[in-house]
Amino acid sequence: MERIPEPDLMDDAEQAKAYSDADFSGPHDAFVDYFRSRFPDFSAGSVLDLGCGTADVIIRFAKNFPRTVITGIDGAAAMLDIARHDIERMGYADRIELRKCVLPDPGFIEGEFDAVISNSLLHHLADPMDLWETVKRCAKDGAPVFIMDLMRPESEDSARDFMLKYAGDESPLLQRDFYNSLLASYNGREIGHQLRCMHLGFLNIERVSDRHILIWGRMKSSSE
Repeated sequence: MERIPEPDLMDDAEQAKAYSDADFSGPHDAFVDYFRSRFPDFSAGSVLDLGCGTADVIIRFAKNFPRTVITGIDGAAAMLDIARHDIERMGYADRIELRKCVLPDPGFIEGEFDAVISNSLLHHLADPMDLWETVKRCAKDGAPVFIMDLMRPESEDSARDFMLKYAGDESPLLQRDFYNSLLASYNGREIGHQLRCMHLGFLNIERVSDRHILIWGRMKSSSE
């Protein structure tokens, strides 16, 4: 099945609320567990989260890694409004900073972060190289790079089955967005091509569920 792009931003207030109200505890807890298992020696430092959305992932990350400070960026003001409220409510305002920006953004310092993470941003980008360029520029040499995203099913029927299986009890709006995200996701072959083009072929590509893929490894300052 060919990729069917979707809009870069989820900046509708109703859309953001539907996402915030949904139960993503399974995949979001798994995100943290996957990170810990692949980088068992990481415990402290500055972390950049690309496409933080409502900040559910980085709140969980901050809870599990109490010696980190995290910068979360997103281009959707509606998502960030919810994120700020939840960060304040849960007592993480001193460790999580949010910025509104759209990739590519020149405002980051080269090699600024001790780790770069991202959950479910890649499939939203019209140009995936914007993500990989930001990763290359922002991660310190040797820093963990950890990207998790959806993986495109083989057919629209399969995408519909996934939607019913994993979002069948959610709102019609969230069901629609999840289905569209599946159709907009990249497969492992496409991601491998992206990485090679950006001289990031040293990163691992790993399928971890029927719908999730990881791209992970430590940043290297030189090409392959």
